[in-house]
Amino acid sequence: MSKNKDPLLEPLQLKSIVFRNRIMSTSHACGLEQDGGMPAEVYQRYHVEKARGGIGLTMFGGSAYVAEDSTWASSQLNMSSDRIIPSLELFSSRVHAEGAAIMIQLTHLGRRGEPLSMNWLPTVAPSVVRESGHRSFPKEMDQHDIARIVTAFGESARRAKQGGLDGLETMVGGHLIGQFLSPVTNHRTDEYGGSVENRCRFGMMVHEEIRRQVGNDFIVGMRFPIDETLKEGLDFDQCVEIAHRFEESGLIDYFNVNYGRIDTELTLITDCMPGMASPNAPWLEKAGAFKREVKLPVFHAARIVDLSTARYAIREGLLDMVAMTRAHIADPQIVNKLERGEEDRIRPCVGMMHCMGDSRPTCIHNPAAGRETNWPQVIQHSDTPGSKMVIVGAGPAGLEAARVLASRGHEVKVFEASDAPGGQLRLASRAGWRKDVDSIIAWRMSELDHLGVEVNLNQYVELDDVIAEQPSTVICATGGIPDLEWLPGHDLGTSVWDILSGITALKDDVVVYDGTGRHPALTAAEFCKDAGKQLSLVLLDDRPAAELEYGERVTWKRELARKGIAPLLERRLTGIEKDGDRLLARFTHELTDVRFALSADQVIVEHGTVPCEELFQALRPHSRNDGVTEIKQLLAGGKQPHGNDSGRFALYRIGDAVASRNLAAAMFDALRLCSVM
Repeated sequence: MSKNKDPLLEPLQLKSIVFRNRIMSTSHACGLEQDGGMPAEVYQRYHVEKARGGIGLTMFGGSAYVAEDSTWASSQLNMSSDRIIPSLELFSSRVHAEGAAIMIQLTHLGRRGEPLSMNWLPTVAPSVVRESGHRSFPKEMDQHDIARIVTAFGESARRAKQGGLDGLETMVGGHLIGQFLSPVTNHRTDEYGGSVENRCRFGMMVHEEIRRQVGNDFIVGMRFPIDETLKEGLDFDQCVEIAHRFEESGLIDYFNVNYGRIDTELTLITDCMPGMASPNAPWLEKAGAFKREVKLPVFHAARIVDLSTARYAIREGLLDMVAMTRAHIADPQIVNKLERGEEDRIRPCVGMMHCMGDSRPTCIHNPAAGRETNWPQVIQHSDTPGSKMVIVGAGPAGLEAARVLASRGHEVKVFEASDAPGGQLRLASRAGWRKDVDSIIAWRMSELDHLGVEVNLNQYVELDDVIAEQPSTVICATGGIPDLEWLPGHDLGTSVWDILSGITALKDDVVVYDGTGRHPALTAAEFCKDAGKQLSLVLLDDRPAAELEYGERVTWKRELARKGIAPLLERRLTGIEKDGDRLLARFTHELTDVRFALSADQVIVEHGTVPCEELFQALRPHSRNDGVTEIKQLLAGGKQPHGNDSGRFALYRIGDAVASRNLAAAMFDALRLCSVM
C-alpha cells in the first residue's frame, strides 16, 4: 500500500473484479423486497445510494433463499426461480454505473426457517435439533433432500451470474451448511456426520455444484464462522481446520468471517450484530487471528462503525475488506466524505438497533434510509433559497429540521428554552449501555455549526418574540411534558424525567410504573437499582420494552436479569394515595381485573408525554395555514400548500409537539416536511 494514501482507499482485486476501495456493506435482510421476494425499485435504490456514496462493494440478499423450504414470513429475496434474473440485471447495471461492485448472499436456512408461515413447509436439517430462536423442529434430511438442495444452490448461483452480479457468498454459520459442519446440530452416523471430512461433505457438494454452474471466473465466498462459542460446538481451531479444507479445494475465493452464534435473539445481537451495549468492533482481533491462519482474503463485519477502526483493520493486515454495514445505513456517503476530507461530518451509527427490527432498514437518525425513492440521502439546495426559518425547540426533531433547512440554503434560527440541546434524549444516556445516544445530538450540533445555524439556548420565546423575527416559516419542535394528570393522585407521583434529571431526589423504597413499553421507565428502574434503592417495577405490557425493536428489547431483558429486577407484568396503575408517611400505588391486573396495591416511599410514573402547545396555539391565528400540515402532501414527499396570503408565516409542528411518539418519528417528521421547503 502507498504510504501517502489512506489504506481504506486502496483497491483490491479478486479474480477479474477490482473493488475500488476496501470498504463494503455486507448482506442483510433489509425488508424492502416486493412482489414475492424481488429486488424492485425501493430495494435497488437503497443499495444504489451506497454505490453513489463511494462504497467499494455492496452485498445484498441476506438470507436470499435457494429453495422453497428455506423461508421466513418476510425479508427474503427469492432466488429459487428465473423470475428474478431481469431484476438482477437492472440492479447490477445501476450499481456498476456508480462504480461499485455488487454481490449476493445465498443460503438455505435449514432448521432456522419457519414452517408455519410463507410456504408452510417443514424445515429440514442434518438432524432433528430444534433452534430455540426460530422454534422449528426440522425434518432430518435424506439423500433426496440433499441432492435437491445442492442443485438449488447451483441454479441460484447461475441466476446470480446471469443477472450480472460480480459474485456471491454462501451463508454458513447457523444456516444449513453450518448445521452440517457443527457437531451441535449434526448427529448423523452416515457419510455426512461424525468426522470433520464427513461434516464438510454437504458444503463441499454445494460449492462444487456452484462452481459447475458459474465457472472459475466468478467470485464465490463463504460467510464463515470462526468460533461457535459453545462447549460442544466448533471452536477457533476447528473452524480453521474446516476453513483449510475449503481453501485447499479451490472452490472459494474469500472468507467473510463472523463470530459466535445466531440461534437466540440475545446471541444474534451480542455475537453476530452487536449493538450499543457491546464495545466497538468486538471480534476484529479474532478475525485478524483467523486471517493469519489462511491464505485467502478475509472480510468481516461486526459493529465497525468508525473509519479509524476500519483503517486500523486494513493497515494492520487484520482484514482485506472491512464491512461497515450499519454505518452505511446511518450514512451511505461515508466514502465520499472520506475522499473530500470530511471524515468529521459522517453521521455516526450509534448502534440503537432500530434498523434490525420491524422498521428495517430505517436508521434511528437517518430517516431517509430505505425511503430513497421519496426522500433524499443528500439534501438538495432549494430552487428558492434564503427564506427565514425559525425553529422553536432544540430536541432531535428541531435540530434535524434546522439541519435540513440550512442544507436547503435557508436562513435558520433555533431557540431553545433550556441550557443545552437534546430534549428528552439528554436523559437516555442515564442507562449505562445507552451512552452513545449522545452522538445523535452532538453530530447535529456539529453540522449546524458547519452550516452556520444560530442556536440560541436559554431562550424561552413567546408569540411576540417569534413575530419579531419576521419568519417565512415557523416550526414548533417544543416536545412534550410528562403525561400524569390522567392519574388519580397524580400530584403524589414523580415523573421519570424528574428522577433522571436529578430535579427530584430518589427515596429509599420506590415503585416504577411503565405505561409505554419504551426506554424511559426501564432506564429509571436501572437508575434506582444502581443507586441501591428498594425497587418494584410494574409494567402495563406482558414483557419489558414491548414497543421497542427486538435488539433493544432483549438487551433490556438481559440488563434487568443481570440486576435482579423481576417486573410485575400486565398491571395498570389506577391511582396513588397517601398511606401515612408513605404512598400506596393501586393497580388492576389487565387479564383478571384483580386489584392490589404496593406501598412505597415514592411512585415514579412513565406514561408518555402531552404536547407543549401553548406557543403553537398562540401562533396559529397569525399563520397562513392555521398550523395545518396537509397529510397527503407530507406522505407523498410534496410541498405543503401556500395557504392564505393574510397570514405572516407558515406554521408547522413536529415530533412530540404533535403527539407522544419516538425518536425515529421525530426525525422523519423533520425530514419529510423540511426537505421540500
